[in-house]
Amino acid sequence: MLITLTIYADRVHDLSPCSPLTKQVRLMKLPKVSAVLAAAALAPTVLFPSMASAAEQPAPAGVSGPDTVSDAVGDHDSQEALDRAEVQRILADKESGPGVREAAEKALAGTAADLRHFLTVELEQQRRGDNQVKVAQFYNTGGPAMRKAVVAALNGTYDDILRFLKEGQYTARAEDEDRAEVERILADKESGPGVREAAEKALAGTAADLRHFFEVELAQQSWADNKVKVAQLLNTGGPAVRKAVEVALWGSAEEVLRFLKEGQYVARAEDDRAEILTILADKEIGPSVYEGAQKALDGTPADLRRFLEDGLANARATDNRVKVAQILSVGGPAVQKAGVAALKGSPQDVVAFLKEGQYTARAEDEANAAVAAKPTTAPVQQPDQAQNTGTGRSQPSGQGVQPAAAVGPVGSPAPAAAPARVAGTTTGTAAVSGQLAATGVDEGLGWEAGGAAAAVAAGAALVALSRRRHVADS
Repeated sequence: MLITLTIYADRVHDLSPCSPLTKQVRLMKLPKVSAVLAAAALAPTVLFPSMASAAEQPAPAGVSGPDTVSDAVGDHDSQEALDRAEVQRILADKESGPGVREAAEKALAGTAADLRHFLTVELEQQRRGDNQVKVAQFYNTGGPAMRKAVVAALNGTYDDILRFLKEGQYTARAEDEDRAEVERILADKESGPGVREAAEKALAGTAADLRHFFEVELAQQSWADNKVKVAQLLNTGGPAVRKAVEVALWGSAEEVLRFLKEGQYVARAEDDRAEILTILADKEIGPSVYEGAQKALDGTPADLRRFLEDGLANARATDNRVKVAQILSVGGPAVQKAGVAALKGSPQDVVAFLKEGQYTARAEDEANAAVAAKPTTAPVQQPDQAQNTGTGRSQPSGQGVQPAAAVGPVGSPAPAAAPARVAGTTTGTAAVSGQLAATGVDEGLGWEAGGAAAAVAAGAALVALSRRRHVADS
């Protein structure tokens, strides 16, 4: 017995703390070990022969040795620890669904049998339910291809559900993304006719047709459409643009695209600058146009384009209104009436007045002035003519109509005849008055002198009319 205990002690000392035998030794109860030691001390002579004979004979069937119970207990505890660790790992997995988590937490709170039942039975059942819920959730968030794939998976087997979660969802999502991108291209106003036609054809096809559109057709059709856009600029661009177009049409797809994005604007700015310089060289432009053109030349290419597209028309409209106002300040009644109507109208009405309306109204004023200059009363009768009237009697001296010129003493020479002071006579003053009333602005006047000259002419006309009225009243 001492030898056996020594050997057993040596084995325990040599074993590692984690070996099964060490665990069995630790699990052995202290009273049992003390009883064995006491028996060995009291009967060494008896125990040695018995041990020798026992070593030669096999142990009876059904009788466990000292380590059998310890091995069973160790195996049971080891399995429970392993199961518990596995359940905890499942709970820590982010992919575990709500059904799996609920069942796992319930098993952890139970016995070793609950843990084993969860791992062998409930885990698979709960995973099936959770996966079905996952698949169904894609229906409300996916596109047409995704919804179609979801319905097919839910109506199939559990393997179909797993296949959808591993592969099918990504294939369907890619198809929906391709379809959405094609629809965006169709909605883009910059897409050319070739791209649109190919895109519509792809939308009517399969997922492979959509992929082929992006990988092959889109680039080809875009290049063709871009070349058409470049060629169209030959009809609308200036010299610099046309020259750049000819170079781009002989280049690659990248060069054509670069011209559309950058090159055309550089060439257009060159043409815009040349056009504005031509406008400034015109002596007939007004101050607003001149100021706007100078400001555009000092700005960016965008400023040049903005002036030609919007600023030039606005500046010309302002200058035209100033011209009309100058004409009104010296024009006759018809000119003034037509000018006021133009100012109340659109910029096109103002231009029409400057081109035609003012001349038509001026002719009307001149015609009215000519009519006003004709005699409107009978000529004054002379004394000798009055004696031959229908009565046959001569008028007494000092009565009747006075002669136009004063008569001097008898025998004295007659004084020089003064101009007749009768209304309606066509004297030089009346002719000047009619002419001033009918004319407008002298076309030879500049922007600064036109208004002043027109005011002077208008004042002279008023003076002449005043004198004529005074003659008629005397």
